[in-house]
Amino acid sequence: MIEEGAGGPGLGECLAGAVRTVWAKHDRATDGWLPLWRHMADSAAVAGLLWDRWLPRNVQALVAGPLPGGMEDARRLAVWCAAGHDVGKATPAFACQVDALADRMRAVGLDMPGPKQVGDDRRMAPHGLAGQLLIQEWLVERFGWPERATVQFAVVAGGHHGVPPGHGQILDLDHHPELLRTPGPSEPVWRRVQTELLDACADVYGVRDRLPHWQRVRLPQPVQVVLTALVVVADWIASNPDLFPYFPEEHPRGDAARVAAAWRGLRLPGPWSPAVPAGTAGEVFATRFDLPPGARVRPVQEEAVRLARSMLAPGLMVIEAPMGEGKTEAALAVAEIFAARSGAGGVFVALPTMATGSAMFPRLLDWLDRLPPDGLDDTTPEGRERSVLLAHSKAALNEPYADLLRAGRHTIAAVDQFGDEDQLRPSDDVRSAPAELVAHQWLRGRKKGLLASFAVGTIDQLLMAGLKSRHLALRHLAFAGKVVVIDEAHAYDAWMNTYLDRVLAWLGAYRVPVVVLSATLPAARRRELAQAYAGGTRDDAEGYAVLAEAGGYPLLTAVAPGTDPEIAVPAASGRRTEVRLERLDDDLDVLADRLEAELAGGGCALVVRNTVDRVLEAAEHLRARFGEKAVTVAHARFLDLDRAGKDARLLELFGPPGEDGTPPQRPQRRHIVVASQVAEQSLDVDFDLLVSDLCPVDLLLQRMGRLHRHRRSDRPARLRAARCLVTGVDWTATPAPLPVSGSRRVYGEYLLLRSLAVLEPHFADTPDAGVVVRLPEDISPLVQRAYGSEPQGPAAWAEAVAEARRAHEAHRARQRHGADVFRLDRVRRAGRPLVGWIDAGVGDADDTRAGRAQVRDGQESLEVLVVRRRADGTLTTVPWLGQGLGGLELPTDAVPSPRAARAVAASGLRLPYHFSYPRVLNRAIEELEEWCVPAWQAKECHWLAGELILALDDGPGGDCQTRLAGFQLRYNPHDGLRVIRDGTERQGDG
Repeated sequence: MIEEGAGGPGLGECLAGAVRTVWAKHDRATDGWLPLWRHMADSAAVAGLLWDRWLPRNVQALVAGPLPGGMEDARRLAVWCAAGHDVGKATPAFACQVDALADRMRAVGLDMPGPKQVGDDRRMAPHGLAGQLLIQEWLVERFGWPERATVQFAVVAGGHHGVPPGHGQILDLDHHPELLRTPGPSEPVWRRVQTELLDACADVYGVRDRLPHWQRVRLPQPVQVVLTALVVVADWIASNPDLFPYFPEEHPRGDAARVAAAWRGLRLPGPWSPAVPAGTAGEVFATRFDLPPGARVRPVQEEAVRLARSMLAPGLMVIEAPMGEGKTEAALAVAEIFAARSGAGGVFVALPTMATGSAMFPRLLDWLDRLPPDGLDDTTPEGRERSVLLAHSKAALNEPYADLLRAGRHTIAAVDQFGDEDQLRPSDDVRSAPAELVAHQWLRGRKKGLLASFAVGTIDQLLMAGLKSRHLALRHLAFAGKVVVIDEAHAYDAWMNTYLDRVLAWLGAYRVPVVVLSATLPAARRRELAQAYAGGTRDDAEGYAVLAEAGGYPLLTAVAPGTDPEIAVPAASGRRTEVRLERLDDDLDVLADRLEAELAGGGCALVVRNTVDRVLEAAEHLRARFGEKAVTVAHARFLDLDRAGKDARLLELFGPPGEDGTPPQRPQRRHIVVASQVAEQSLDVDFDLLVSDLCPVDLLLQRMGRLHRHRRSDRPARLRAARCLVTGVDWTATPAPLPVSGSRRVYGEYLLLRSLAVLEPHFADTPDAGVVVRLPEDISPLVQRAYGSEPQGPAAWAEAVAEARRAHEAHRARQRHGADVFRLDRVRRAGRPLVGWIDAGVGDADDTRAGRAQVRDGQESLEVLVVRRRADGTLTTVPWLGQGLGGLELPTDAVPSPRAARAVAASGLRLPYHFSYPRVLNRAIEELEEWCVPAWQAKECHWLAGELILALDDGPGGDCQTRLAGFQLRYNPHDGLRVIRDGTERQGDG
């Protein structure tokens, strides 16, 4: 293979005359410039280095698959695509933009009109599209390719600025050839220059002899996507003047020296390249995780490792197991095996919320600390490094992640997804590890952050891979080179699942290994996941029927593209809980009386309500009965720091016991925690009694997982039998019980009635009656019956259930239709070019309010940063923050101190549904913008610039308060946010 700097002539040496005047880059500040041939050579060299030292093996294999020359052809194709990506700049539509550089070109016969003469027509010839058409024409004229075969290759150039061209754009430019070559005497000069550039690229990068063989190739769409993304990355690096200086150079270098210096300066970490871990599952877990003394690997974990090793090829694995069975550790162990077998170069872990993502991040770091240094190259600094990202908008406020961001080049650090791309943060030694995980300057920014090898983020980051949006190819490349872990899959609704299924189809086409975790899934949903990933159709019904018939639990499902699924049913771990169910009237006095009786001998109760307003209403009533200190509130309407403190305090009080069997701070007297659905997710807490609003059965089982979760010796005698009291229902309603309106709004009446129907035999009118719910044995049967199609419940309920089902199916149809509007199309047949791939898309869709709203069935939510406003109008951080962060002065005529600004940034609050309706949302934004502090919008104030600030005034009883868009807002660190419509003292039902 001929490669620039490797024995053959460089691109610049092959070109002379007019072609050397064509420009690609210009810096107006310094008047520096870069010739087009130089940028093409730089981009090609970077692409070769990315291929050799950065691109994971599985992505390389994907590109090599359809090419007759395999891996050698694949590398040549990638380098050639990068070399030719900007050839569209050799056109009058582009070159006319800088007068001085255009005049140099005119002087050698490349005539062109000025930008004013071209006018708006220039927009019809963006240089990416112009380059695509020039490459297509060149392949037809020089190599006799049929035009149809050219597009699948040339579209890489057409899409390198984030959006592949649409059919209409191509047609428009076809009608304006003067934008590609100026008519008249200079037209043949333009044609000669364009041909010389493309001919030289073909010769220097070794594809001239390969092009006749590639003519018959049909490039799969996933290959076109990753080639486009690789060219984008190469272009961005080669466009960095700090790495590739503009002309005139202060210290001119030869081609090889120029590229070598740039790569040393870039120091981009290579991909993870593990070996398949040897030894038994127990030995693997002992070396990868911090297990307590005497701990043994659980059957689910052991079977997951066995299955990952024995599958014909890495693919999709679904792990369904009860809470507390170590599914996360199983997923990471499987990810290591899958990566070793597939060549994937990293891991992405997707979770439902930012809170669960932040909680997962230190667990990922601990795992990374324990990984062997497989595939690391000790001969270069970047060879010893791996990159890590916490991928959500509050990542820098996560303490372990913030520590890594402050770390320097020689410690574990992290990719700052949202940082200033022109600045490195200060470095302090924080921690070290076998592999150095670096905060890489170039990988900073919303679009590039996910290219880090290891990442934890919200599910939105993954779902956006199914959203038609700018630079979607980069997001696809990020996931194409990783093992993807999707946690808490039961938490996603029909809208999100519509996106998830499309993303899984693309991941399957990329041959990306995927691990899905769930407490349990309906059989139909399990089958949908497998078929989406493996490309199954109705014709495969027999092969996938096993998924609908599987009745074991725990349950593992495995499938690779093009294969039938297989299942495994590991033995239960031996951890069992029997829970008695009882009905409880939805009356606060009844609730208080019952808790007083149950907790007479001490103990701790968890009361879960389906809406925050019901949480606050119940907490107020219970405090009047039991006292302020006996009741704790937990929900999502707290400031970020307060929410984190709440979670930490709950773990201190109710978390895993110490060696003596008791958490060191567990309340010695009766205590009640009133919580929303936050109690369902990722909190390892234990309670003696559960009171829960009726909710879908899979979520109710999740809540039951907080009952008698830990082995404890101090449980009160009355509470030694686990019991769940179900409320939030009018039990006397006819013809069927009626859940409260807030629950119906959140979950829909149909799922609530189906869940109630399958639980009916388990309810006891007295503590000794009814059939206990056995955990984990009854989890899968209850979920399958609730989500199945067979009638459930008393015959008298049939009409109410049927009506609720019609409403449910109509709602799901609306969700699927709504999600389809901007959803990426399915993977098309090989050879179908990416033209129009993201037409009618949403534009940029990074981790923004609008982007998240597209992949979730909900109106846009509004997030604010909360500060305190004194009576004299001065501002401070809210006064109750710990660690000396409370009450810090916030000047309005200058940038606040970094410590104060970060404290404000950590005081984020997502406003509730009341502010999601367009009219209220717009009014709220207008009012908040009136409070904008101009001094805080400076670049130096990156924590606060561009954020909406909500100032709360001191109020009675320790509350802070304000008015916003027709609502009263009251906040305190004990209860969080209350929202009351002006003119009433009653909260909304939410």
